[in-house]
Amino acid sequence: MEKPHACCSHQLPPGYVPEHNKTASEAYDHFLITAEPLSLDKACALVRSDAAGAISTFEGTTRNTFNGKRVIRLEYEAYEPLAKKEWYRIVQEARSKYHLLGTVMHHRIGHVAVGQASVIISVSSAHRADAINAVHYLIDSLKASLPIWKKELLDDGSGTWKENEHIDLSVHK
Repeated sequence: MEKPHACCSHQLPPGYVPEHNKTASEAYDHFLITAEPLSLDKACALVRSDAAGAISTFEGTTRNTFNGKRVIRLEYEAYEPLAKKEWYRIVQEARSKYHLLGTVMHHRIGHVAVGQASVIISVSSAHRADAINAVHYLIDSLKASLPIWKKELLDDGSGTWKENEHIDLSVHK
């Protein structure tokens, strides 16, 4: 038997491929919005499985410049109940496109300093192509539709709230 995941008590026998492949489930699809620092290691541990041949991740970090201006930090706000509902809808869509074992989306709220992670997405699959393509689809979908808002605070004292991006999700097959 595998070790239980850090956030819950479910265990999968070695080599088991979950039958829930096309259904989003809180047992295999982890969602977290937090003011605490994010951990790529923890996100990967949540999707790790003996049935996985691939774990693919995306870690979005606060960069130090935007349009030639120095960024001091980002500030995030979220409407968590709607974000969670929308995330599971997106995961359901991803599961209809790709063969996935587990997914993670962890996102910061509050102040996020330069160099720190704002968002982590981690996906496991039996095969690398599904894992890689699913991560790309999931981050694009998050940026397009989750009610999570970012304000960039610049060294000149200005700050701008950013709207969700318009992203053509039809490019994801």
